[in-house]
Amino acid sequence: MTRSRTPVTVLAAAALLAASLPAAAQTPPDLRDLVGARAGQAESAVQSRGYVFVRTQEGGDAKWSYWRRGDDCVQITTRDGRYASIDRMDRDQCGGSAHNSGDAAAAVLAGVAVIGLAAALAHHNRNHNDRDERHDDDYSRGYQDALYGATYDRNDSEAYHDGYLGGEAERSNRRASNTDHVRRAPWAAQQACSARADDFQNRPRGSSTPISVRDEGDEWRMVMGTGPYRSVCVVSDDGRVRSIDPY
Repeated sequence: MTRSRTPVTVLAAAALLAASLPAAAQTPPDLRDLVGARAGQAESAVQSRGYVFVRTQEGGDAKWSYWRRGDDCVQITTRDGRYASIDRMDRDQCGGSAHNSGDAAAAVLAGVAVIGLAAALAHHNRNHNDRDERHDDDYSRGYQDALYGATYDRNDSEAYHDGYLGGEAERSNRRASNTDHVRRAPWAAQQACSARADDFQNRPRGSSTPISVRDEGDEWRMVMGTGPYRSVCVVSDDGRVRSIDPY
């Protein structure tokens, strides 16, 4: 009886196909446990494992965020507030080499969620005398559900509802600040206006972000988002703030 053999050409073609498959088909071993986790808690775990936020995209019911660690790049898909998948990507999806001037910007953007929640909760609690640990937990859960696109829980508490509104405002700010339109402004100018807007709105450092910019020749006019609040900052290319006013 003659054994059937797979032609060499078929094996070669299979090997070539496997080599050409994108790296996205692989989940990094150190992040596998986060697939299916709630995005709010999982994001801090991604950062604690050495990954730095690069950029985000949204479409339909999904959100894709890109993270880098050294020359490694991963794409995290979020649906209904949970990490649906974590895939390794080609390095150029995260901006090429890790050693570039965008690292500082990425690190700041990665911290916005944590700072935004702390600032929003503190502001909320100043106006509510019934706050306690349960109240803060409900607010935080609502905030994170909105920030990461989870479905609103209609059977939850008033604190959850207030947190959800706060998270929606922060999500809108983050989405706007990450557009090519806003990122064309000099980083020094963005940072200067963010710091001045924080002071103007009496919020912790890192709470404010530009959500719209306009090039006016030798200076920039930026609309700053600080949670649900807005201000207008006029700044030079090198970060000298000319003025800041209510929007």
